Amino acid sequence: MAAPPGRSPAVREHEEREPQGRESRDRERQDRGSAPDAVGVAALGCCAAWALVSAAGRDARPEGVLLAVLAVAAGYACGRICGTLLPVSAAAAAALGGLGLAIALPHGMPGVMTMAPAPPGSTGAAAALLVLATGAACCAASAARPLAVRLVLRLLAVAVVCTSLVLGSVAGFAAALGVLLCSLAAARMRRRLLGLAGFALATALMTGGSWAMAQDALPDGLTVSLQGQLTQHRVQLWHDAAALAEQHPVLGAGPDRFGDLSPTVQESLYSDGKPHSAPLQQAAEQGFVGAGLLGALYCWMLYGLWRSSRSTAVVLSAGAALTALAALATVGNPLSFTPVTAGAGLLAGLATARPAADGFPAPDAFPFTPLPPARSAGPKDAAQDTRHPA
Repeated sequence: MAAPPGRSPAVREHEEREPQGRESRDRERQDRGSAPDAVGVAALGCCAAWALVSAAGRDARPEGVLLAVLAVAAGYACGRICGTLLPVSAAAAAALGGLGLAIALPHGMPGVMTMAPAPPGSTGAAAALLVLATGAACCAASAARPLAVRLVLRLLAVAVVCTSLVLGSVAGFAAALGVLLCSLAAARMRRRLLGLAGFALATALMTGGSWAMAQDALPDGLTVSLQGQLTQHRVQLWHDAAALAEQHPVLGAGPDRFGDLSPTVQESLYSDGKPHSAPLQQAAEQGFVGAGLLGALYCWMLYGLWRSSRSTAVVLSAGAALTALAALATVGNPLSFTPVTAGAGLLAGLATARPAADGFPAPDAFPFTPLPPARSAGPKDAAQDTRHPA
């Protein structure tokens, strides 16, 4: 009896090339993730080191900055680990945690209620937590494959947006709604770089506008309109911050010293000692170097999202949430609270994690050639396999 025919040359060639292709994809995946990690370590280390340098020889308190850096690093590491093991469940749990924290502690966080004469309004920590929760829910929905699960997670994001309005956080509602709309639009986008560049441009415009407002460089009509939205008290705080930055352009006045040096804070009966603008606070307390390092952290997160192996929809959903948080931080002080900074790191880690399913990255990250269908064995082949076992 003639020997059964062997496998076709195409099948043998595919089996020979598949291990090499898998190794190549693994190397490319490692290269995509190693560079953002190295940049993040350098950026966080520089932020911590510069806080100590700017506080040296003064009655400054750098502990708040160091705690914020530690919170971002811890949240990012946790997001990377959980996002690798459970990419959908971890993001959904983060969304529920942020929503529960914002609901359970409305009176303990600025952004909902405060006794200050110039309240941060809805630009505080509660609004930031709701924005991050919306972003996490959108990331989970974008990563889920079953249609029913995706629909439930979208409804969770809508519930978070409505909760921000119920809590009286108007700015938080607008920011969370923007994140949800950006996530829905990201499902149809193929090029993530264009979306991330738009996020970076929007953040730069917000930061430049706050600095121009602090310097009275805007037209009179626009200045009057913005003062009505921001309140005169906050604009005076921004003026004090800009003045301190000009007096100490390199090292700043020292971490957590704005409340001691600001005339507006000294004249206020109720004040938290913050200028209610993260870029201006960094410039006043740690100089323009500190403000640049704050911007470097945001750019690092966008860079990590660009290099991420997750889908474009997940990446842009997280980028929209981080950009909305940056907008709130430009006109408020949410970054002064550890849950917010840890949540930002957690969301960035979830969106840059490499899912461990089958040892491969996200399906749309790299092209994958499926195996050809197996040839069904005939009766003669089965008999031959019985007589000659492998």
